[in-house]
Amino acid sequence: MIEATSASRHAKRVLRPKYIIAVFIGLVVVVAAGWLIGTALRPYVFHGTVLQSPLPATNFTLTSHNGQPVSLSDFKGQVVLLYFGYTTCPDVCPTTLAELHKTLQVLGTRAKDVQVMMVTVDPERDTVPVLAEYVTHFDASFIGLTGTPDQIAQIATPYGVAYARHEGDSALGYLVDHTATVTAIDRQGHVRVIFPFNTSAADIAADVEYLLNR
Repeated sequence: MIEATSASRHAKRVLRPKYIIAVFIGLVVVVAAGWLIGTALRPYVFHGTVLQSPLPATNFTLTSHNGQPVSLSDFKGQVVLLYFGYTTCPDVCPTTLAELHKTLQVLGTRAKDVQVMMVTVDPERDTVPVLAEYVTHFDASFIGLTGTPDQIAQIATPYGVAYARHEGDSALGYLVDHTATVTAIDRQGHVRVIFPFNTSAADIAADVEYLLNR
């Protein structure tokens, strides 16, 4: 009888570590599952200014750097990154376009579902050939757009873009002060995010990736 009791105690001592390990593994699984569920349910935080009630992007038709008419609606189903700038801009425009080129590089194969477009705010100097040389210098897939001053003014206003010409002291002649944001338009044609100047390529790419998955 004493031997049986001793064996029973020995069995309990052997089983106890296994029981503790099983409980520990179970707790790890529960915590991991809770973390994954919490992450999935947590709202995505964009890196730019988000429109809480996305509005349909104002459609427009302008002349591309290839000399052909191009409409914003032509790219429904893609994410469009829309920028207003000009080719003789000394700093902000080349910096922004270079960052947008890096954005496409970060996106890799998904870049085929993204279209970068630059509307000139200086149509007097930014002719079709000038735009062609400029935008393709940054990326062959970029589209430069121009039109009449009235057309561009009517398009810029709904996108919250302001610009004004003033005389400069450099060899470039006059300069154009302008809003330097990039507007992200989703696959359904809604304005979703506005990126301020100097938003990094990594941050823009992360937001675009999210929009591509919606």
